[in-house]
Amino acid sequence: MFEEYRKRAPRRPFFIPKFSKEVTKAMIYPACGTPRYWTRWLFLVLMIGSAGQIQAGLSADELRLIEIAQQQQEPAIALLEEVVNINSGTMNHAGVKQVADVFARELEGIGFQTQWHDMSAVNRAGHLFADNAGPGVCQLLIGHLDTVFESNSPFQTFERNGLRATGPGVNDMKGGDVVIVFALKSLKLAGLLDEGRYIVALIGDEEKSGSPKSISRSHLIEAAKSCDVGLGFEYAASLNAATIARRGSSGWRLEVKGKRAHSSVIFSEAVGSGAIFEAARILNRFHEDLVGEAYLTFNPGLILGGTEILMEEALNRGEAFGKSNVVAQHVIVQGGLRTLSRDQELAARAKMINIARNNGLPRTQAEMSFTEGYPAMAPTEGNRALLEVLSQASQDLGYGEVAAFDPGKRGAADISFVAEYLDSIDGIGVEGNGAHALTEEIDMATLPLLIERAALLMYRLSQQEVRQQ
Repeated sequence: MFEEYRKRAPRRPFFIPKFSKEVTKAMIYPACGTPRYWTRWLFLVLMIGSAGQIQAGLSADELRLIEIAQQQQEPAIALLEEVVNINSGTMNHAGVKQVADVFARELEGIGFQTQWHDMSAVNRAGHLFADNAGPGVCQLLIGHLDTVFESNSPFQTFERNGLRATGPGVNDMKGGDVVIVFALKSLKLAGLLDEGRYIVALIGDEEKSGSPKSISRSHLIEAAKSCDVGLGFEYAASLNAATIARRGSSGWRLEVKGKRAHSSVIFSEAVGSGAIFEAARILNRFHEDLVGEAYLTFNPGLILGGTEILMEEALNRGEAFGKSNVVAQHVIVQGGLRTLSRDQELAARAKMINIARNNGLPRTQAEMSFTEGYPAMAPTEGNRALLEVLSQASQDLGYGEVAAFDPGKRGAADISFVAEYLDSIDGIGVEGNGAHALTEEIDMATLPLLIERAALLMYRLSQQEVRQQ
């Protein structure tokens, strides 16, 4: 765990950040329409005003770093457009590798050694890792190359409208990958990159991870064991919030068997109630007994029932046949479970098993099974300390405090695989909206802010003492 951040430089004179003509124009002439645009305009106006009034404790090196970072907006947008226009849906293996090659080019250009880890063994493209082999504190910078938009999606191209843009992955999370690259470039240009060690991990199957995870996440976990902090650049839920906890995600399967018979004798002692009624009882008890526990959710996403069913679990689909005059003999339900800790996950599983196996309807039997997914990222003191470093950097830049985001409002992410091994935060990527939707959007006016904040955070962490192994 890192020591509490200590300011190392006297408070500086008034500092007003530089903005491009496009940003200034966007502040003065905000886009009309929804209240969101007016909120963003007000934020930018307040930001430029407060930056000139707040005296922040930035050293000479940090001032130079911030000035360089503020100049990266247009190059960052150009790189974002390049990678967004390459389809990299998780199952488009060639596209994922092509995006990796672009980022490898950029990282090698500032002295990183890159390595591609092929993941054909789990039917995925692979992962790009890069290392500058610097001294001292090791920071693991996590992004992902893939999107949810496969080659057959109608959503394929980057489209810019002033300082906003839409496109597959602009927000989740090619934009975050671009923030990583340009924060590192800023450190390089400022002569500060080699003061710390940085391992960049750009994962090729975050949106639909390969199984088993022991293979598909082995390189990420190996890197985590050699590092001191983990920084996840998933999209920012809020400019003034970051993630110190994420819920884990796993799967569950309910299978119910009943006795097939003519429907005229359903509920009789010999036939019982059938598989569909028993499945409905179990699902209803799940809802009655488990709903309301903080951070626990469980969702039945697919149900098949009847006299004959064919389930294709790998494709999350199937077929069912049944008749109204035949008592159903078979039901399968697939669902997801989200929890904030391993203990909460195991307790929920035990309750679900107990409900399924006990007090069942006559002539039925049920079994629960579970599949491992993404582990939980618990809110630790180390994560909170890391958030304090980020928040102090944000305040020193004049952008205000950064608070912990509600973990109940975020899904699973790759940061969770490393949280067991090092202090971590996530959600420090780009600001936008509509992730996974055909309207996915990024607010490019915030790119300079996010790049300079990431660069300052990374530099300050590089000046900390290495944790005790």
